[in-house]
Order: sequence, then structure tokens, then C-alpha cells
Amino acid sequence: MLAPKQHRFLILADGQFGPLTSKTANSCIRYFPERIVAVFDRTEAGKTVQQVLGFGGAIPVVGDFTRGLALGPSAVLIGIAPMGGQLPPEWRSWLKAALEQGLEIWSGLHTFIGDDPELGSLARARGVRIHDVRKPPPSLPIADGRAAEVEPYVILTVGSDCNVGKMTAQLQLRDELVRRGLRARFVATGQTGIFIEGWGIAVDAVVADFVAGAAEQLVLQGAADADVVLVEGQGSLIHPGYSGVTLGLLHGSCPDALILCHQATRDYIGDYHGREPWVRIPPLAELVEIYERAAAPVRATKVIGICLNTFDMTEPQARSAVARAAEETGLPATDPVRFGPGPLADAIVREALAAR
Repeated sequence: MLAPKQHRFLILADGQFGPLTSKTANSCIRYFPERIVAVFDRTEAGKTVQQVLGFGGAIPVVGDFTRGLALGPSAVLIGIAPMGGQLPPEWRSWLKAALEQGLEIWSGLHTFIGDDPELGSLARARGVRIHDVRKPPPSLPIADGRAAEVEPYVILTVGSDCNVGKMTAQLQLRDELVRRGLRARFVATGQTGIFIEGWGIAVDAVVADFVAGAAEQLVLQGAADADVVLVEGQGSLIHPGYSGVTLGLLHGSCPDALILCHQATRDYIGDYHGREPWVRIPPLAELVEIYERAAAPVRATKVIGICLNTFDMTEPQARSAVARAAEETGLPATDPVRFGPGPLADAIVREALAAR
């Protein structure tokens, strides 16, 4: 179990700090801003986080790593993924400087910093921890349907694409359900969720045969003291690169219900590593059918609500998009950040009570 509340973080997001390019940084800023001393990004240096993202307040963006270290962080949190997944040479010098000053490194990269001969050796010599949160635990099980047997109501977020708000939807719902007096547990399946919640498994780093088993193990752990288990979704069934992890989560978590997440202005799958978009996102009603049919052979489930990401729309446009989604699918819809998660929380409470 990690302990983010014990640290003050300098976030490394050099060259990519923005609404769509620094998902990890942005989510940490949204959910524990009081622990962020600064963001390091030479492109946006001199601004505040609020000016770059539209939220986050007066947290400064600094263009000099040494200046960021001088602000008193106790850990460096890597908030972006470098191109190609490899550590850029400049990053090595920055991380080395942080380790030499006794700062922990929190990383969700596929490249495990703790295994790096230079940086890992330095950390061990200095007695400083490197948290490679994407490193999967040993001895994960093969899924065998045990997640379907838990007593709490299990909800999985699924998406039209990557980076459309599946984690954010669950965190917003967790907070709202807790406010209503329910024991709601968020289950992190990606590095950013692990940073925020302090535990979980980054399932996209798990060997394919064990993705569903990892999801099952997480549900069993999350169900230990909960009325509702909110499983963070990953990828999309229609994404040509990431559909495998999505299906593993769907079958391994055996959810009682699904919430479909979509960025309202996105018409095509967005991540082709430089290629032109070619997979068109189908209508929401069709996506609902796709997910329900994919889940059915293992455990029958249904989509109970639509979560829209409308960050790049005006408020009238966003309200219109929410209304269209509800009309098209016949399901409650909202942007849980902009308009609150109330309609989705209502649906969860209604369905959970009906299931008992």
C-alpha cells in the first residue's frame, strides 16, 4: 500500500503538460492538489496549473528542475510517458539529482526505474525508495469466476476509447456514494489510480493470461469491506491496440453493472501513434450492445448509465450532449465533473437495492 498523503510531490511533465497529454499529472492534481508543490514543464513555465488545465489553483509550473527541488518536495512523481517508453537522457540527470537529495521516485512507466543499473543502484545506496507501480505482483491467479460471488454490487467503467474518463467517473462516484452513506470502494487498475488510491494492479502490465485473474483478485480485495465496488476500466473493446486488457477486465471482474464513458466530441479512436484515425466510434446505443454482448457468456450484465467527458465544450454544448446521450440510450447521463455524478449515483443505488 502506497501512502501519497505522506509526501509532497514535484510532478515531472516536461514538454507534455496539458489537458490531454498529461493524464497522470492532471488526475493527481485533481485529487490531491494539496500535496503538489509544483509541476516541472519548460513549455508552460511561468504559468499556474489553473491556467494550463482549468483547475488546480495556484500550483506553479516551473521551468527549472533545480528550482522545483528547492520548493521542498519529498518525492518526484512522473506525470507523463516519454516517447517510446524509454527514459530521456535529461530525465536521468533530473532523477539522479532527486535521489541524491533523498527524494523518492514514483513512476508508472513501463520502464521500471528501480531496475535501471544507475538509478536503481543509486537509490539502494542512498536508502531511497523507487515506486514502480506498474510492476505486477507475483503469482497472479487464472480467473475462475469468483468475482461473481461477492456480496457487494460491482460496477465496471467501460469506454468508447482510451482517456475518456473511466477512472475519473469512478472516483467522482465513490465520493458521491460515500457522501450518501454507502461503503464505496474504488479499485485501481492503472498507474494513476494507484497513485491516488494507494493500492491496485496496473493490469496493462500483466501477462495476458492473468489480466482477468488480476481483475478478479482486485474485486475480491475491494469487496472485503464495501457495499459497492467501483472497478476502474481500461482501454476500449473497439480499440485495435488495447481491446485485450478491456476484455480481461470485463470477464475477470464479473460486474453487476457497467457505466459507459465517452468524450462527447470524439468521433474516432484517438491513439494511432501518428497514423490517421481510421476506427470510427459507433453510436452510444451500439456501444452499449457491444459491451453487454461481450460480457454475457461469462456473466450477464447491463449498462446502467452514460458518463460524458465534455471538457472541451461550452456549457450549453455540454448540456445538449448529455441530453442527446440520455435520449439515444434511454439511460441516465451526465458529465460527473462538470455537472456532478448524481444521475449515475441514483442509478447505482436503485440497481444495487433491486439486486438484493
